Amino acid sequence: MALELVTAGESHGREMVAVLSGVPAGLRLDREAIDHELSRRQHGHGRGGRQKIEQDRVDLRAGLRDGVTLGSPLVLAIANRDWENWSRVMDPWAVEEEAAARRRLTSPRPGHADLAGAWKYDHTSDLRNVLERASARETAARVAAGAVCKQLLARCGVQVRSGVLALGGVTLLDGPPSFADLMKVNDRSPLRTVAPAREAELVALVDRAKHDGETLGGVVGVVARGVPPGLGSYARWEDRLDGQIAQVVMAVQAVKAVAIGAGIETPSLPGSAAHDAILPGAAGLRRGSNRAGGIEGGVSNGEEIVVRGFMKPISTLREPLPSVDLATGKATTAAYERSDVTAVPACGVIAEAAVAFVLTRALLAKFGGDSIGDTLAALRAFRRRLGKLRPAGFVAP
Repeated sequence: MALELVTAGESHGREMVAVLSGVPAGLRLDREAIDHELSRRQHGHGRGGRQKIEQDRVDLRAGLRDGVTLGSPLVLAIANRDWENWSRVMDPWAVEEEAAARRRLTSPRPGHADLAGAWKYDHTSDLRNVLERASARETAARVAAGAVCKQLLARCGVQVRSGVLALGGVTLLDGPPSFADLMKVNDRSPLRTVAPAREAELVALVDRAKHDGETLGGVVGVVARGVPPGLGSYARWEDRLDGQIAQVVMAVQAVKAVAIGAGIETPSLPGSAAHDAILPGAAGLRRGSNRAGGIEGGVSNGEEIVVRGFMKPISTLREPLPSVDLATGKATTAAYERSDVTAVPACGVIAEAAVAFVLTRALLAKFGGDSIGDTLAALRAFRRRLGKLRPAGFVAP
């Protein structure tokens, strides 16, 4: 069975839920490690009041016994503590009179899913039916599932890290990051950047934006080290690994562009300078560079997988942009609800979880296994088959 992820829940509903199916049996999970990933997602200077209410913890409801996966679907739930303040507004069984008495949102925010989503699902009478699901609160479920994937990848010798590369127009690292660059990131620092010495400058930038009623975007980097070669495929377009990664990172709320490796920089280079020389080595084949970001022809090549996500400023503004009241058709300003000044540090954590999910799915598609022991045995056999022609960085557990 292919690894599949479905999430459910609304921003102010009872909980967010992730159903992760296809995880092999026999994988021991660390609950504290999952909770740690959820905490990383909530962290960051510039976050809004919601993060003071929520203290995300995972409740693993199915697919686990004695801390070990059973091979059946995992069901992970994260309670919304703010539900207590919204239970009447979000009551799934409200009678018609109560529902009619609610204050309806009819002024869409430019840049948000409000208007397009209302047109698609016929929710023009109340935009809350759109924004509750479109909210980035949904990513708590994706991060919980990604935390499980990171634990499986770790058993297979793969590590995934993330960090902030640019914020509010301030660039902290030119070009794509390496795993070594992301090792500089301190998860307890205000903004999780690759340049800790400059964080005071960026904190002041965020504070000025908050004072001005503005929001800030930025760039995040994700790097995976130890990824086996051969993940993905060139044979079918939909199986190309870079396409799969780009899709899940682009699906993170407010991300508007994705680059693999030096994908932004290489178009300006001549071909002789754009590609990565293949060199012999005592530990296996090595590369003179990694502009391809670990993927060639849609297939992992054993080098670090390097991804960048470009996040726009959040669309909920304290000084709202012009909009239209859908109930009257008249000009107004967009609706405002509490929001972050910036969520770029959190975006990195979410993108990290997304990349971990895709790599886990591709790894299981390549090596299979109903149990984690089967997967590891297949991985070791593959490394033996490659012999001295394997990538130098591929070390099977």
